[in-house]
Amino acid sequence: MVFILTNKINMNYIKINRSITVSLTAFLLIIMTSCQPKEKHLFVLSGQSNMSRLNVEDTFLPAVVEAFGEDNVIVVKNDKGGESIRRWYRDWQAPAGSDVVAEPYLYDSLMNVLTPAITNQEIATVTFIWMQGERDARQKYGANYAQNLQGLYDQLSDDLGRNDMNFVVGRLSDFDLENKKYPHWTMVREAQMAVGASNPRFTWIDTDDCNDGINNKGKQIKNDLHMSEEGYSKMGKRFAEAAIRLIKEN
Repeated sequence: MVFILTNKINMNYIKINRSITVSLTAFLLIIMTSCQPKEKHLFVLSGQSNMSRLNVEDTFLPAVVEAFGEDNVIVVKNDKGGESIRRWYRDWQAPAGSDVVAEPYLYDSLMNVLTPAITNQEIATVTFIWMQGERDARQKYGANYAQNLQGLYDQLSDDLGRNDMNFVVGRLSDFDLENKKYPHWTMVREAQMAVGASNPRFTWIDTDDCNDGINNKGKQIKNDLHMSEEGYSKMGKRFAEAAIRLIKEN
């Protein structure tokens, strides 16, 4: 629309009213924005030593904060080195002929940290990030690893009341591809890839180039069980990139 104003008084009147309208609109937008609940994106990280040594504040956190905003991110990390998945999964399936049973005290520990962190929070998405498997490969628990890994995901999903939880699995590195020291190394790797590819909300990340370089003791390593300093940086960023991608795709 075009208005033709013929005198100064009318012009000033229009300017004043226009200013009031603009100010009122901006005020209402501020009120509406402040009243809307923040979208919280929950990231749950767990596993054994390679997760324990991951500094999320330097690698993972900056990426998810950049993607979703500092006020919209909740990161919970709880882990312990040298432990089998049976320490997390209640219905862990032992190998045939074994009398070893599940002892999920580490899952209880995780939930003891996670539950208060999300109380009274509006959670928009949940992403579970898992870096574990070395112990199972060493103790020859690889045959049932895929089943147990899927079961752990289902357990956490049920406990959180979510049927839309994302899942990022860190695949074992190339530490023992000949299965000499850890007999089920490649078996666990394959199980992790199979689970990671089984659902549109699942994925896995590669860590084969993360265990070369200088470790946290200043020692040169090659195809080590643990990651190098640079390797942990790569791993954290890959976890973040995979998580962000799953959230945006789903």
